[in-house]
Amino acid sequence: MYIATVPNRNSPPAILLREGYREDGKSKNRTLANLSTWRPERIEALRRALRGEFDGFVGDVDPTSDRIFGVLFALEKLADRLGIVKALGRSSMAKLALFLVLARVADQGSRRSAARWAQDHCIAEIFGLNAISEKELYRALDWLTQHQDGIEKKLYRRYAKEKGAANVLVLYDVTSAYLEGECNELGRYGYCRDKKKGKKQIVVGLLTSADGEPLSIKVFEGNTSDPETVSSQIEALKRRFGAEEVVFVGDRGMVKSKGKEALRENGFKYITALTNPQVRKLLKEGVLQFDLFDKTVCEAQHGALRLVLRRNEKVRRKEEMRREDKLHRLEELIQMRNTFVSASKRAEPESGLRKLVTWAKRHKISSFIELTLQSDRIVLTIDERAKADASLLDGCYVLETDVSQGDMAAETVDERYRSLQQVERNFRTLKTGFLEIRPVFVRKAHRTQAHALVSMMALKIVREMDRCLKSALLDYGPADALLSLSRWCFQSYDTGTVSFLRLQRPDQHQVSILNALGIRPPHKSSSKLLTDQKPRKPD
Repeated sequence: MYIATVPNRNSPPAILLREGYREDGKSKNRTLANLSTWRPERIEALRRALRGEFDGFVGDVDPTSDRIFGVLFALEKLADRLGIVKALGRSSMAKLALFLVLARVADQGSRRSAARWAQDHCIAEIFGLNAISEKELYRALDWLTQHQDGIEKKLYRRYAKEKGAANVLVLYDVTSAYLEGECNELGRYGYCRDKKKGKKQIVVGLLTSADGEPLSIKVFEGNTSDPETVSSQIEALKRRFGAEEVVFVGDRGMVKSKGKEALRENGFKYITALTNPQVRKLLKEGVLQFDLFDKTVCEAQHGALRLVLRRNEKVRRKEEMRREDKLHRLEELIQMRNTFVSASKRAEPESGLRKLVTWAKRHKISSFIELTLQSDRIVLTIDERAKADASLLDGCYVLETDVSQGDMAAETVDERYRSLQQVERNFRTLKTGFLEIRPVFVRKAHRTQAHALVSMMALKIVREMDRCLKSALLDYGPADALLSLSRWCFQSYDTGTVSFLRLQRPDQHQVSILNALGIRPPHKSSSKLLTDQKPRKPD
């Protein structure tokens, strides 16, 4: 049924309630009532009622707050835009895996906490799932392990298609994540970047595009050295992504002789940085001259390789100030110790000397200072020549690459290497900034790998959220946006005979966030029937 307004020449138009129907395959209509004598507000109310705007209206019944809609709704739309939904598929396991990704963005924690978190959110409306258990989420991790290659391949192809061409430059770096437990199959004692002594760890390698977009993630045993992880990433580029021409960018000490040989065998190029001992050796051999280090990029040839040199003045000043601060602190400690020894007859000057020598070694200034005892007093001697030698390469770095000058200028090589900051920012988001890949609440190796894959896909969503919010100049970060969207909930109505679920309208802040993310809210806050419209049996 609908309300039609029929012009009536010089008289007021006729307001008719009509009904459409089909007869002999033709569309017809008939008039059910003449509403011309009704007041305009009654006619408008009937028109809105026929459009379904009052579905679920229950008069004076007070609503109760129901499940949260906004968080999963927005995150699922972003995941779909990024191709994550398509890469995972539409199976029940794929839906559970997608839920794990979205829960990692919004909640973090273990699979058990994710199952509890799901009870407060609209998993039925978003995923078509009635309930989620901890066991099902562990099975989803197992499923992700089996399909990781295919998922990363689909995500890579979508990203390459969006950019118009396959990536010719990739960034790679590794980090470590310490473990709270002792039973993880990949947990080993090794060099911990988190400075957590006495804890086992895992090593995580992240491969990204030039703009920092995550492409592949791999978990290694905790005692794996950085160069040993390179070969697996070369295999991923060659076999999984089908890349033919790639420039592999790795941090200093990452791409060593075996990695370089593996890259050459696969037809790949590389950009890496030399360590300070390697640079000093080249200076000693005369391959490089110190005068080449400047604010502008310089280049030197070393056999078939190109060496790109530069001095970062900000880093140089920072290192100089840091060294002077350490010396000043050491002088304060010496004065405090000497004062204590002079005031205490039982003090041992040798003990204080040993502690301060250890302090100097730990802070890496022992190469140009000497601590001695003179009449029970500790005396500091600074070797200015050794100090100057220690500060010789402050702010200096040398890049090594086998990319020809015709393919990439020296300035571009420098820019591409500094793009590794994108990977470092990704690691900060993964580890401490937002996603908290640790603690790792799994023990099996394949589930640890799946947990990392979930975190990588969550990272893609967080990056997209952050980009959209910044582009819209909103004073919101991803965490603030999710907190605001968590107030967008369903409301439940119970009349005694039937129960309805209605979605409340998003407020002004939520609308601004959705607009920034490029997400359209549902067309209307239509009601959803919770139970069949059957009269309840009397008690």
